[in-house]
Amino acid sequence: LVSTGLDYGMKFGLKILAAIAIYTIGAWLIKKVKKLIRKICERRNLDASLTSFLLSFTSISLSILLIVTTISVLGVDTTSFVALLAGSGVAIGMALSGTLQNFSGGIMILVFKPFKVGDYIEAQGYSGTVTAIEITSTHINTPDNKKIILPNGALSNGTINNYSTTGIRRCDWNVSIPYGTDLEKAKELGLGIIRAHRAVINDPTAPHVYLTEFQTGYVVLSFRSWVKVDDYWDLLLE
Repeated sequence: LVSTGLDYGMKFGLKILAAIAIYTIGAWLIKKVKKLIRKICERRNLDASLTSFLLSFTSISLSILLIVTTISVLGVDTTSFVALLAGSGVAIGMALSGTLQNFSGGIMILVFKPFKVGDYIEAQGYSGTVTAIEITSTHINTPDNKKIILPNGALSNGTINNYSTTGIRRCDWNVSIPYGTDLEKAKELGLGIIRAHRAVINDPTAPHVYLTEFQTGYVVLSFRSWVKVDDYWDLLLE
């Protein structure tokens, strides 16, 4: 009986030592993985919010895995524990499905960068300048100074029109000209006004004009000119 007790004690002691060793090595590996992820994020200039989220998610996931592994080494049945974690995960996932979708959308936006703060975009039926990109939402200011908050889930899955990517935009003006007016003179006058503006650039093309519509009582001349993104509104509204 004493021999059996000693054998059991030695076996259990070895299990404890193995569990301690596994936990110690596992905790060390988790630190190394987190440090590696941080270096990768810094090298790729990822947003601080995304970096924090990835580090937190990695730490929690690996820590749970390490705890389950350590407990199983001690001979404890972890089936019910794993089932409880899985059930809790499903319940939380269902309750936070919209939030999780926005989280994943925010990660996609921060990683692939379809736009950045300061860009003028059109998405989800709104257009404006991006003022903030958060992990669950993106903030834009419209030309009439309204603040719009767009959920990142829908934003990452929809069409995004980024007007700032190339650095230049085209200004268009449609001018109604009554029949009987000297069109050549009207074209020359309009082009002269546009060319005189300081913001007008001639690349990729110089300012030009087209006759685009015939309406009852008038025709429409469309004047077009290229401008740097920062000067777009100054030129368009003057």
